[in-house]
Amino acid sequence: MLARKLTVNPVAIGCWAIGGPGHNLGLPMGWANADDRESLLGLRRAHQLGANLFDTADVYGHGHSERLIGRFLAGVERDSVVISSKVGYFAGTAEHAYEPGHMRHQLETTLRNLGTDYLDIYFLHTNSFGEQDRYLDGAVEQMHAFRRQGLIRAVGMRGPHRLATDRLTVPKQQRENKHARFRQLFEIIGPDYLSVRFNALTPLAGDGQQDLFAFAAERGVSVLANKPLAQGLLLGKYDPERPPAFGEGDIRGRKAWFTEPFLRILQHGLEPLRQRFGPSSADLARVAIRYVLQHADNCAVLTGFTTAEQVEKNLLCLGDELSGDDMAFIRETCGRIQQQLDAAGEVFLDELEKP
Repeated sequence: MLARKLTVNPVAIGCWAIGGPGHNLGLPMGWANADDRESLLGLRRAHQLGANLFDTADVYGHGHSERLIGRFLAGVERDSVVISSKVGYFAGTAEHAYEPGHMRHQLETTLRNLGTDYLDIYFLHTNSFGEQDRYLDGAVEQMHAFRRQGLIRAVGMRGPHRLATDRLTVPKQQRENKHARFRQLFEIIGPDYLSVRFNALTPLAGDGQQDLFAFAAERGVSVLANKPLAQGLLLGKYDPERPPAFGEGDIRGRKAWFTEPFLRILQHGLEPLRQRFGPSSADLARVAIRYVLQHADNCAVLTGFTTAEQVEKNLLCLGDELSGDDMAFIRETCGRIQQQLDAAGEVFLDELEKP
């Protein structure tokens, strides 16, 4: 269970995409094809189908995602849902995103946007606390003060992942061991929840990611696994003959994996999964979501959406559990895909690696 008072549906709803297009840190950070009417339909349909955890952040459309959830919340019992949001990626005019006064301003704005007087979970969205962790102690104290004041019920933090934005500013040889850094911060922050980027394309060997589930379980911490569908790439829905074109402010426009040569790797690589589990996108959604869920009992997956149809597919596709042989087959098949994608080039089209 992910909440002390609620049994949480293992398929939770990620609300990044419905925030729409946007920029932050000088980069496109949103989704250009969101439609507010469809987003509200999706939120309401998710709740009808039993989803009761909705995850957002202040930076998702710079409040737009939160305001849409607020419109949805106005029509349901507040205590029937778990709402999580995040702080730490958007600094505005503050010196740093984790300056305590700025954090309070962001939380107050988030609560107004949502039309609620508390959050169930509030996440530290990044593990970057300024030079020599200047803002770390103040940020941690502020989060725990929010909890003492009843503004939030639980504290969350982000797990390590290889695509964090320090790639853009720190040369490879100067980058820290992300997992050692994470464990150090974990002891200081003392979170109740972890947010972890994990899917069937996540490297396992040497990455340490898989161990995070056991790490969390040993400490009584639950995990929200995001991007289980790899932003739709694991559904095989993109045709390499007609690569998608994304609008201004869409993060997918930066990613090489949405371009023709990478989509060909995915198209060919996913074929063994289609042959074993079924050819439809719902079949592949089941495989992707089940694969993540079956890594740990203390885990829920955050599935994003831009249409109510996607919500229905993700919530209704689970079917029976995968067997041990199925899990091994998925791991091996997607491991080959991941290695081929990595060998084909950098993930981000606009990234210039520092020597």
